Amino acid sequence: MAELPLEYWNKLSSQFILISVFLGGFSIAITANLLINESEKRLYNVILKLATTSASGFLTTVFSMTKIVLATAEGSPIAVTQSELNTPRVIGFLGYLVGVLSLLTIIGLSGWTKSKSIGIFTTVVSAITFILFIVSAIF
Repeated sequence: MAELPLEYWNKLSSQFILISVFLGGFSIAITANLLINESEKRLYNVILKLATTSASGFLTTVFSMTKIVLATAEGSPIAVTQSELNTPRVIGFLGYLVGVLSLLTIIGLSGWTKSKSIGIFTTVVSAITFILFIVSAIF
């Protein structure tokens, strides 16, 4: 497999940072709302845990991808090789996957806090989104 140029990794990492900051902020907002919620229902606690996991995944991605952006920036004083970027790449991609999957699960579960019919709807929408996410990543 051909190695991707460092300039490409720089642009790709920048995009991951942008997406992860936005979705991480959204996850943190969900977490904050659920923390002040007085409900002790099990479903709310599961959603709170998933929101925390999602935010953590996206924050991990931001930090890992920032390392790649800094290392591959034009004029960087530190020479970097492709193999030196493997660890932050893997950690960043795993954090992104954890964040997205947790967020999709939150979407699927959120409707169940209101009613069975809304729960079914949000679960179906979340499942379709997951399928489209996987298909878009593969093709």
